[in-house]
Amino acid sequence: MSSSAAERLKSLETLATASPGWRSVRGVALAVGTAMLPATIAAWASGSALMVSVSALAAAVSAGAYAYATLASVRSQQMQTERQAEAFEHLVEHVRDAVLQFNPAGELILASRSSGVLFGCQKYELAGAGLAERTHVLDRPLYMTAFADARHQGDERLVEVRMRRDRDQPGQVAPEFVWVEINFSPVRHGPADMGPFGVIALMRDISARKQSETRIIEAQKAAEDASLAKSQFLAVIGHELRTPLNAIVGFSDMMSSSIGGTLTPTHAEYAGLISQSGHHLLDVVNMLLDMSRIEAGKFELHAARFEPESLVGPCIRIVSKAAQEKNVEIAVELGKNLPEIIGDERACRQIMINLLSNAIKFSEPGGRVTWGMKRQGQSLSLTISDQGIGMNAEVLARLGEPFFQAQSSADRRYEGTGLGLSIVKGLVELHDGTIRVNSEPGRGTNVTIVLPINGPETRIGDDDGITKLHPEKNTAHSEQWSEPKRMAK
Repeated sequence: MSSSAAERLKSLETLATASPGWRSVRGVALAVGTAMLPATIAAWASGSALMVSVSALAAAVSAGAYAYATLASVRSQQMQTERQAEAFEHLVEHVRDAVLQFNPAGELILASRSSGVLFGCQKYELAGAGLAERTHVLDRPLYMTAFADARHQGDERLVEVRMRRDRDQPGQVAPEFVWVEINFSPVRHGPADMGPFGVIALMRDISARKQSETRIIEAQKAAEDASLAKSQFLAVIGHELRTPLNAIVGFSDMMSSSIGGTLTPTHAEYAGLISQSGHHLLDVVNMLLDMSRIEAGKFELHAARFEPESLVGPCIRIVSKAAQEKNVEIAVELGKNLPEIIGDERACRQIMINLLSNAIKFSEPGGRVTWGMKRQGQSLSLTISDQGIGMNAEVLARLGEPFFQAQSSADRRYEGTGLGLSIVKGLVELHDGTIRVNSEPGRGTNVTIVLPINGPETRIGDDDGITKLHPEKNTAHSEQWSEPKRMAK
């Protein structure tokens, strides 16, 4: 070997032993060089020993460098995977919800530390049938079904069940059952995975929420009982008051009519005041009775076909006196070809009388009240509009509440019990209708009632299943609604 070639080989060997990067692959390079030794010796005998030796060394070094790079990449991926696994394990162990993992065979393979806290036991006690046995016997079918759906069908399920929590405190012998929300989530390994699947269950103690829901239900039940008691009280008081009121109104009318003898002007005035006050109080009692029946669900509708035009005359006559006293004009606008509707005619009259009375009461002297009636698809639209004082948004939000009045102070300008619109709302809902109110302070109020033409669910049946294209008019329900008869004239 020449001195120059020996120096070059020595320099390459120094590089391979001195560089940190090369040192790490030295073993690989030596292994490859050893494997290539026979070929190197043969080349040496042929006279090209130095070049072949250097080529073999270069090939060995190249192979070692590739092996090192590959090993470093694999090692980096392993370290990243280990870090992710450590982060997942830290999350599972420190999350407040209990985390349990089941393999495709349904066996428990992982339980977080919080699961032992949730059930008051060691984690190993949840293995096997331990978890299912902790489920309340009434909730066990729900638990097993949800777990089976997640494991066999791959469906995510959310259930709420009662599960046993062991008590390890002194003096607490009997276990307690707590409400647990369980989210079963299947673990899929690609789209081709057809099951059975592994399942991850997240469990959360919702006992506090269930207790709050129970308290809310109990409070609601107590409020409903109180409301029912109030309605029953009003019904009893109403019936007890109406009997003597009828006598007061009747005898005062008899006195005003001079049936018992001619009265002096002063006595005639007194009798008129008694009759007027008696009628007012009787109207209040009747409204209380109607409201109590509606709230108790005992207001019965007598549905029948009738012409909506038949509502106009009786209602106008009832409110005409109040309109004349305030010099309020009542205009009626009827649409063409109004259809017959199915409903309780008496209840519909009560609705319109209450709305007209309110419109007149809150109108300024010389104002105008408009009653519109038209067909709207398969419904009948009835609108009462006035130019009165109007209402703001706060009052509109509470409109329809029993006994609610916009002016609730003792010096309010307008009389009333606050039951008129409550009764209207209840009667409209009984007809499966809707009520809409638009109002602005100082610009009046617009109330629209929409009633279905075919009536509420409690409706009269068709005649032998035959639908008449041109039904005959029912004159029995088009009679004028006479005023209530007085007991004496």
